[in-house]
Amino acid sequence: MCACLSMAKEPSRRCVLLGVCALLCVVCVCVHVYVELTWRVGDRHPRVSAASPVHKPVIPATLRRVAKDAVGPRLHRMVQCNSVWESERWSVCEDERFSLTQRIASKHCRVYSLGLGADERYMERALVKRGCEAHCFDPSIPEPHLQDGERLWVHRLSVDWRDPNPAISAQRYHGNTKKLATILNNFGHQEVDILKVDMESAEWKILENLILEGVLSSVGQLLLEVHLHWAGFEVSGEEHDVVRYWFSLLKEVELAHFSLFHSWSDPDRPRLFLHKNLWNASSVYRLGWVNTRWK
Repeated sequence: MCACLSMAKEPSRRCVLLGVCALLCVVCVCVHVYVELTWRVGDRHPRVSAASPVHKPVIPATLRRVAKDAVGPRLHRMVQCNSVWESERWSVCEDERFSLTQRIASKHCRVYSLGLGADERYMERALVKRGCEAHCFDPSIPEPHLQDGERLWVHRLSVDWRDPNPAISAQRYHGNTKKLATILNNFGHQEVDILKVDMESAEWKILENLILEGVLSSVGQLLLEVHLHWAGFEVSGEEHDVVRYWFSLLKEVELAHFSLFHSWSDPDRPRLFLHKNLWNASSVYRLGWVNTRWK
């Protein structure tokens, strides 16, 4: 800057050059601060869970883009199912490449349905008629186990992301709370052809548990309803932390060799995203993944 000023002969020209140099310095400092802050925010780990998935996800640029695309086809590998069976807005991939049709034909198909509250179970009953056995988990029923038909059972169990503390004998809804891995072990089931999860905002922590304990490798198809109007049970943090946590779980599902074949948003639910009204965001999505290595 001194060299520039020494070359200037007129006082007015010196003032202009001095002002330009000062302005450039301010701009450089602002750009540096902006880049530094952006890098720090982008590299921040989620504070939602101490046991979050290992792989670092690619974070969308804005919350608006995440609200529109994070559970849609653009950010996920899609697979084209040659045959899709639908029941009450839930979809099942019956492409012969993924063995479900053979499992149904041989009467070896098993369905697990996780839900809270009353459920008509249209899909489960339809799959039972086609040859599957279905196990539904509803903590609100009065008896420990109910058999509804030849191959449909309802269990008074609430599926959670942790097993209860053995020192605490409290029961919720007259039932027990267990992790899905524990239930599979207790029932002697090593694999589930279709896992339906409709847990009214508890799905994120349950999905995290399925990922951390490797349960997804025992699942042929994952049908999941996700809620985006708030962070979810026991999920907290700033907006970018919550979005990063959600997105990292969806990416972990892909890394477990699942490909998205179905995505449906509920137009009848309020169009909210993290308590914000967004024109391009639905509060509820129903997603369907198929395990491409399922045999």
